[in-house]
Amino acid sequence: MLSILNGDIFDILPDCGVFDCLIADPPDNIGLKYTGYKDKLSEEDYLEFLNACLEVFSEHAGIIWISYNAKYTYPMGALVYYFLDRHSDFEAKPFIQTFTFGQNRTTDCGNGHRPILRLKRKDAPIYPDQIKIPSWRLLHGDPRASKGGKVPLDTWDFPRVTGNSRQRRPWCPTQLHEGLVERMVNLSTQKGGTVCDAFSGSGTTMKVCRKLERDCTSIEIDPEYCKKIKEAEYNEDL
Repeated sequence: MLSILNGDIFDILPDCGVFDCLIADPPDNIGLKYTGYKDKLSEEDYLEFLNACLEVFSEHAGIIWISYNAKYTYPMGALVYYFLDRHSDFEAKPFIQTFTFGQNRTTDCGNGHRPILRLKRKDAPIYPDQIKIPSWRLLHGDPRASKGGKVPLDTWDFPRVTGNSRQRRPWCPTQLHEGLVERMVNLSTQKGGTVCDAFSGSGTTMKVCRKLERDCTSIEIDPEYCKKIKEAEYNEDL
């Protein structure tokens, strides 16, 4: 089942039950042009927002993925440190999305990564066999290679979804790569599992869940984005 709910996560999520997995790509707070949200809070207000997200997410999912802007690496680390102090039933693992296409800078090295946080209840299952990839040995015919491939490391190489990408849904200024979301979903759930997309935006998570046969509940504050997602999915059940 796929569904999209229009409203604020803090109003809607408390009535949604508990999901196997929740994926969140919150606004970056760098002044991006969303149509229904002002992407420029004070630093204090933005960190309070992120902290509130951690708390409400922890009540509604066994596994939580949060993709966030590298600018907030250190503050997010502090938030997670105190979150784990309050929630001893959770554990945290950092991941990195790497990409090579970015701004050409002359004053310093440009950014080529995006941090991804995974919070997991200690008793929540994961399924690493579902995300195996061909190893170097397997690709080069080495008889020592494991036939089923290998579980990837925690650095995941997926390109940014730029304007000329086939995946691009132009109504939303930011968009996660479908391959990245697919890996999160496959590591966290099995077929028929439940996924929540806390900031639906482009609707990428819903698209991936349809492909992988997962139930997906998407939450989006902007009614126009909700309409666009429904149009893109061509699903009368949404």
